[in-house]
Amino acid sequence: MKHLLAGGSLLALSTLPVAHAGATLDAVKAKGFVQCGVSTGLPGFSATNDKGQWTGLDVDVCRAVAAAVFGDSSKVKYTPLTAKERFTALQSGEIDMLSRNTTWTLTRDTNLGLNFAGVNYYDGQGFMVHKSLGVKSATELDGAAICIQAGTTTELNLADYFRSKGMKYTPITYDTSDETVKGFEAGRCDVLTSDQSQLYALRIKLKDPDSAMVLPEIISKEPLGPVVRNGDDDWLKVVRWALFAMINAEEMGVTSKNVDEIRKTTKDPGKQRLLGLSGIKGQGLQIRDDWSYQIIKQVGNYAEAFERNVGQGSPLKIARGINALWKDGGIQYAPPIR
Repeated sequence: MKHLLAGGSLLALSTLPVAHAGATLDAVKAKGFVQCGVSTGLPGFSATNDKGQWTGLDVDVCRAVAAAVFGDSSKVKYTPLTAKERFTALQSGEIDMLSRNTTWTLTRDTNLGLNFAGVNYYDGQGFMVHKSLGVKSATELDGAAICIQAGTTTELNLADYFRSKGMKYTPITYDTSDETVKGFEAGRCDVLTSDQSQLYALRIKLKDPDSAMVLPEIISKEPLGPVVRNGDDDWLKVVRWALFAMINAEEMGVTSKNVDEIRKTTKDPGKQRLLGLSGIKGQGLQIRDDWSYQIIKQVGNYAEAFERNVGQGSPLKIARGINALWKDGGIQYAPPIR
């Protein structure tokens, strides 16, 4: 009975008329590229390399969306944005999606006309100090001058943390992460606070990285992920499932290196659906049938993107931690492709 019902459901899906794509997906297809908002330069997440090419974990989400829509991950144009500029750029239509270390919060999800498509990095706010201060814990920061990037959840978390501990501090704000780290290096402040992943990224920008250390405390939850405008479900689903395809590919052991061989030989129904060989393929997303194959082949699965950008294959060397898959003790999880 289950087989009959499953077959009937597939038949019903296959006979549905193809819906008109949402405005953003139509516009992206028409112009031939994805306009993706990124940071102004954060190693490991979105920064230019020595060839002037954008790279990073957030950039790979942009590339995955382009691979899904066009079969070509290079069909992306990048718009560098400060924290203060990012939401206006998305709301105004200047960019199609934002992939810029942005925390998913209630206010942003409900009051700004935005939709978060998923989480590509689970982070938390931390503190970096000059080793010369001799500080070993955030509880020793009473009276400190703290460098911070304006327009971020970091400012609010910092105020909450110091208030809850009965401590005082002096905020020194900057518009960009580069300005923030320069302020820290110049001695304008004792402490730099940001998401802990950013602290490791900013630390390697110092002239003497060994002069600073990241304190052990994490004072907030910072689920970071791509964002789109409200009111365009078709585009939201494309961005969301581009990310989910990378996570599912890691779970199934499908990589950029073995995807062609698996595509030719696999009898596994799950991998066949993942690679667009069976199931509803690209129909529901109104994009090409091999959308997820193109993502895996050109961008890689989530583990590949993590390791080369922020993991052991990168200067940051951040451990997977809670960003490991759910089956490996982490909390990264994607709904099934079926």
